[in-house]
Amino acid sequence: MSFVEIKENSDKIQDQAQAYFESSASYYKLWGFKVAMKSTTMILKFALILLCFSMVLLFGSIAAALAIGSYFGSYAIGFLIVAGIYLLTTGLLFLVKEKVIEGPILEKFSEIFFNE
Repeated sequence: MSFVEIKENSDKIQDQAQAYFESSASYYKLWGFKVAMKSTTMILKFALILLCFSMVLLFGSIAAALAIGSYFGSYAIGFLIVAGIYLLTTGLLFLVKEKVIEGPILEKFSEIFFNE
């Protein structure tokens, strides 16, 4: 094999390597964009659902506090009972947060980043 043939082959290898790196860079750029958009849309959907649920919870809590207060003859007692229910619920969620909250969130983001 002559020196010219070796040079031509090495030029071809360099061109192919450059094309490979350019296509890999493009692929990872598109993959990053896809992951970023999926994550962003999931967070926005979650925030919108949380906002709607918060509004329902707020007005439902006020209605329940007023109804309980009317039953007991003091609105303050009604609001204190509703606050106690929320305090109890918060304590229970704190005890089971790993299984109920962190696990599903970690699973969903792992699915987005690693399976796609």
